[in-house]
Amino acid sequence: MSSQDLSNNGEVPTVQVRDSKGSGLLCFLEQLIPLDNIEYGLLTPVDTPVSLFKIKEDADPELVETVASTEPILSVADVVLQEHDLTLVRSAVTLTVTGELDEPDPEELEEDDFDDDSETYELLVTFRVEDDEYGLYIPLDPFFIVARIENGQAILVEGEEFDKIQQKIEMELDERESAD
Repeated sequence: MSSQDLSNNGEVPTVQVRDSKGSGLLCFLEQLIPLDNIEYGLLTPVDTPVSLFKIKEDADPELVETVASTEPILSVADVVLQEHDLTLVRSAVTLTVTGELDEPDPEELEEDDFDDDSETYELLVTFRVEDDEYGLYIPLDPFFIVARIENGQAILVEGEEFDKIQQKIEMELDERESAD
C-alpha cells in the first residue's frame, strides 16, 4: 500500500488492525509514514471510541485504564447503550460504540475537562454497578492509532516499539504539516 493508493478515488481506505492478543479494530487509514524502511499507518477508528470512567462525587472522574472484556461493568454498559440503539464493541486498543450518535451542538456542548491528560470528553451515558457510578465518555480530541503495515496487514504498534518511534512519527507529521 502506498500513499498513491490513498488519493486514487478520494475515499479513505479501511484496515483491520490487530493487537498482540489478536483482537481487531476496523480503522480508517489516514496517512502512511515510511520510517527506517518500515511503513507505518496513522489510523482512526471507524466506530466511535469511548473511555470508561468511574464517577466520584467530590472528584474528577477517574479513567478505568484496563477492563477485561468479560467485566460485569461492560455488561451493564451494553444494556444501557442498547436503550439508545447503540452497541458497545470490545476491540483492540479501545472500546468503541456503533450506532447512530447525535452530533453535539457546539453551543450546547458541555466539555468535561479532566486533569488526566488535559483531554476533553463528552459524556455519552452513565450507569451504576453495585454502589459505583460509571460513565462512558467520547474523547473530543482525535483518537489516533499507529500500526505497522506488513504484507497488507496492520499490526498495532505498542509498548517499547511505540516508545521508540513515537517521536519520529511526530517529527515526520510536523514536517509534512509545515510543507503544506
